[in-house]
Amino acid sequence: MISIVVPLYNTQDCVVPLYTRLCTSFENSNAMIELIFVDDYSPQQDYKVVHEIAKQDPRVKLVKLSRNFGQQAAISCGLKHAIGEWVIVMDADLQDRPEEIPRLYSKALEGYDIVFTRVGHRRDSFLKRLFSNVFHTMFAYFTGARGNHGIRNFGIYSRKVVDAFLSLDEQFRGFALLVRWLGFKSDVIEVQHDRREIGKTSYNFTKGLNLAMDSFLTFSDKPLRITIMSGFVVSLISFMAGLVFLFRALLGYTVILGWTSLILSIWFLSGFTVFCVGLIGLYVGKVFNETKKRPHYIVDYTINIDEEV
Repeated sequence: MISIVVPLYNTQDCVVPLYTRLCTSFENSNAMIELIFVDDYSPQQDYKVVHEIAKQDPRVKLVKLSRNFGQQAAISCGLKHAIGEWVIVMDADLQDRPEEIPRLYSKALEGYDIVFTRVGHRRDSFLKRLFSNVFHTMFAYFTGARGNHGIRNFGIYSRKVVDAFLSLDEQFRGFALLVRWLGFKSDVIEVQHDRREIGKTSYNFTKGLNLAMDSFLTFSDKPLRITIMSGFVVSLISFMAGLVFLFRALLGYTVILGWTSLILSIWFLSGFTVFCVGLIGLYVGKVFNETKKRPHYIVDYTINIDEEV
């Protein structure tokens, strides 16, 4: 069986076209499928559309969350309820093309546990593409991981990969990053990326920035080490400057203390200190969130799912 996990948020008008195209993609296949839609408390009430489809097609399953937990948590929820030996994760906005799924499945059957998709030309705005490139470049620098530009959540994953992902109990649920961290035999195929024709994305700059910050803090302590090194460099410069002033005084030079240099030094060191404390505070905050052990999501109700998971 192949499970297809689709998180929903402000995609009410996309659900029916997506369902139709998914069914068409498997018309000539003998594979059994289940379609798991996870409504992440969408303001458009996407779940009502799925509910109507599920009445006619038992392969369609709905999980409605009690509030908005975010796309990554919704993906985790869908994976938890998936029973297929292979699981496909994709977005509902029709930018991930259902017609690419047979290619993903065929590639996986060649002996791969994971088949990622890479987009050659993203049909997003210039700013969104720029932010993505900057993020991946910085992530590669801070974590030492190889570049993964263009790779998306859209892909196919074997049951052992899904089980390994679900065994990770940490609060950070960045799916694509954690799956790459797991390892396993993987490959990447190039796919076409469609422009979003229906509705507008709710994934704004703030959400993207928060995800980027969480990714850096979760996967690397390099910012802390850079901060320590920067503090050492500042201290070394201050010590050397002190030696220069001492030698000048011993040689009889008149040392005039400038108000501007003094104020600038105070501002610089104060700002640097606040930055260091804030950075440490972010890491402490991450540890605090982990110790609370709260669930990643809370399910309100399900449809066409035999038992609660």
